[in-house]
Amino acid sequence: MSAHPTPSIRTVKVWDPGVRLFHWTLVASVALAFLSSEEDSALSAWHVPAGWVAAVLIAFRLVWGAVGGEHARFSNLIRPSRMAGHVKGLFAGRVHASMGHNPLGGIAVLGLLALTAATVFTGATGGEDTHEVIGYVLLAMIALHVVAVVVMSILSRDNLIRAMVTGRKTTVHFPDAQDAAPPARVAVPLAVLVVAGSAYAATRMDPGAFTPGARVEAGETGEADQKRERGEGDGAGEADED
Repeated sequence: MSAHPTPSIRTVKVWDPGVRLFHWTLVASVALAFLSSEEDSALSAWHVPAGWVAAVLIAFRLVWGAVGGEHARFSNLIRPSRMAGHVKGLFAGRVHASMGHNPLGGIAVLGLLALTAATVFTGATGGEDTHEVIGYVLLAMIALHVVAVVVMSILSRDNLIRAMVTGRKTTVHFPDAQDAAPPARVAVPLAVLVVAGSAYAATRMDPGAFTPGARVEAGETGEADQKRERGEGDGAGEADED
């Protein structure tokens, strides 16, 4: 009897360049925003620009979730029919690799996007206390997400971090897998328009949105003008008394 041939191990495309660029740029901008959040931080001048970059990235991701690659689309993130089986499997100790996000991972992505958007919104509108609270909730969720990614990578023997860097996975767990469907033809030009439009909108709301330290300099200028006006007022008062 002849043995069945063992399928050769290949690598297939999973994450498109757009979603990977978004992911790591958002990681960098959120990290910079947290590191620069204290006024006495050496990076404090970058806090506001980092927040606006995150806002532009959120706008990009909303569009890419509709026209991006197969596993970047929101339709593949939200899969209620698979949630119960996935959770039961986890509690039973059955961990299976997934080509894209698993059901819980998809929900986590949506939650992180919502929290990032809320953090940016409260920062831009001046809700300082709310901004700080949501920011710390976001930080806690990011920590939980990182732990979950590392644990799932170990248990499923599927390096999720490497896949988000290279965009590819091996077919060890998916012998019949094929390359994921690429982004739609209109994806790149549409994304460019959205990024440009959202960046322009940010500068209309805050002229120094992407200029490090612009708000600090504006504040210092305003304080200097107020002091000068008070000085002129005091001088005029003294002249009247004379």
